[in-house]
Amino acid sequence: LRVWGRNKMAAPSTATASVSCDDYGEFQDALKAMRTIDDKIIYQLNTSIPTKSFTSEVDAGKTCKSLYIELMKSYASREKAIKNCIREVSQSVNTYKHQKDGNQDDMCVMKNLRKEQTKLRMLQSELHIEEVVKDRSLKVFKERCRIAFKPADIHEHL
Repeated sequence: LRVWGRNKMAAPSTATASVSCDDYGEFQDALKAMRTIDDKIIYQLNTSIPTKSFTSEVDAGKTCKSLYIELMKSYASREKAIKNCIREVSQSVNTYKHQKDGNQDDMCVMKNLRKEQTKLRMLQSELHIEEVVKDRSLKVFKERCRIAFKPADIHEHL
């Protein structure tokens, strides 16, 4: 368990090796699990960043820095997983295109090509979704941690 402030939260998964690109539904489930830190950021900040009356009890700067590092690790891991799957599925699309060029009457190849092209488009849209999730979380982070911790590169993300 990872400890932020006074609350124990499960550490976000950063393992990209376990993300399967074969089944898009499984891929989405893995991304959802990896986005837990973003889904719970408001709760984490509310329970770990003290109000003005409790500022002497908790080091808000240290807590914000720790959360920021976890956010950056999570973003890098998710982006790596998405781009890895895009690369894998792109290769599969190219393979099916070459097979189709060799035999345009093979309906099985055509069906698989369309399926892989659809999967590729959905994976590419995940990159856009990732940017929205990232922007939302960093906006909340900046609002709550702007006084206690100011990472140099946060402005690049906003």
